[in-house]
Amino acid sequence: MSKANITTNVRRVNGVSIIDIGGEVNAYAEDALAAAYAEASQNGVKAIVLNFAGLEYMNSSGIGLLVTLLIRAQRAKQKLLACGLNAHYQQIFALTRLNEAIGIYGSEAEAVAAV
Repeated sequence: MSKANITTNVRRVNGVSIIDIGGEVNAYAEDALAAAYAEASQNGVKAIVLNFAGLEYMNSSGIGLLVTLLIRAQRAKQKLLACGLNAHYQQIFALTRLNEAIGIYGSEAEAVAAV
């Protein structure tokens, strides 16, 4: 059985939660992403930035997990943003129309400033 090959780190910048994501976002990443989102959502935070600078691979299961996070964020009235996506994954976000629901920014600073 395969195991998760993902790292997450949650931190705060100017009242915004940042989830640094490294490695692979696939079906095995569900628990790690859910735990990171739960930590990032503490204390009534209104915006969460997904920092994909360390992303190595994401498949359709990973996209599904992002949709799950998006739904959780919307229910909690939180804004979900992303940064650090390479051109390939920016295209995937556009094809799946995730870029219409998750703001995509070139850098973490731009994403935090957009909040």
